[in-house]
Amino acid sequence: MTPVELSRTVLHAVRRAVDAGELNVTVPARAVVAPPGPGGCGDYATSIALQLARPAGQSSRRVAEVLRPYLVAADGITDVVLTGPGFLNISLHGTAPADLVAEILRHGPRYGHGYGHGHGRADGTGPESGRIVQLHCPHDLRAVVVAEAAARILRSQGALVRTSCTAPPEPEWTATLGVRVDAAGPAPAAPPVNVRPVPAPADPLRLGRDAGRWALLHPAAHDRPRIGDEHLVQRESNPLFRVRYAHARTRALSRNAADLGLAAEPGPVSGTAQDGTAQDGTAHDGTAQELLVSLADHPRVLAAAAEHRAPDRLARHLVTVADAALPFLPTVLPRGGEKPSAAHRARLALAEAVGAVLAGGLSLLGIDAPDHL
Repeated sequence: MTPVELSRTVLHAVRRAVDAGELNVTVPARAVVAPPGPGGCGDYATSIALQLARPAGQSSRRVAEVLRPYLVAADGITDVVLTGPGFLNISLHGTAPADLVAEILRHGPRYGHGYGHGHGRADGTGPESGRIVQLHCPHDLRAVVVAEAAARILRSQGALVRTSCTAPPEPEWTATLGVRVDAAGPAPAAPPVNVRPVPAPADPLRLGRDAGRWALLHPAAHDRPRIGDEHLVQRESNPLFRVRYAHARTRALSRNAADLGLAAEPGPVSGTAQDGTAQDGTAHDGTAQELLVSLADHPRVLAAAAEHRAPDRLARHLVTVADAALPFLPTVLPRGGEKPSAAHRARLALAEAVGAVLAGGLSLLGIDAPDHL
């Protein structure tokens, strides 16, 4: 069972509880599932009970108790444990993390996209699917860049989007940052979504396309962006560098694995290592778990970035993925006299899943994901 299928199962449990009269709530459009955090157990956890507690007029713990038997009875679920204020920790038949990696590799950079109008998320739903959204912005470079990136993310969730600006973008904006809008002039008659981020304090064009777009998109719309050379330096202090470097490392691992005759295969990531870690690979498991959590969260982040017209949410999420990936990537390939094993193939699959998520996210922001850096 993949995370998307499990999310659908959780929503079905809510619907059954509502139909049985045990909960009086509106069934939400989606249920977030992710590998459990500290104090959790099992393969995945969901906070759906906390989400429904207030509208149900019950404690989150009580809502979780109502949902638990419906989840336990579902095919593919072996156990459900309640922790904390009402988290439902779900154990599945088979290897759930491997299913997540397989799902990401199956969709590639389009993982997390919503069905409708040529896009694809496996649950066939999405809060933006089929919606027509008009984004309108003032004649300001940052506003145009944010509106364009928001449009890309909305389209990834199945929305039909049209962008407009009070005046045509300057030719140098298009030449350097690649920005375009569908129409120029006054706001359309239909109520538009006005995109008005805080303007940049300086001209970002000198930074070039990738760094310039990142400088404008990474901060929240209400924050004034910094337009400086910090976006160009190839150091760990630069979030854009970390994201692009993590992607380039995943591509290098795939090339090196091919030279070794090692193919990616989703599965448990523990195994042997010769870098001072335990022979059972447990020193890697915490890093891999953190990485799996960030990857499982990607569809939710895309949906939220679309709903709030906030590309900054996606940019910051890519930093989270990269920061979780960078300590893990050196453990992927065999070292020294180590023989390639199933654990190495599983780690390679996880690394390639990271590369797919980073490439897809950067593409939605209009930023290049280099194979070499």
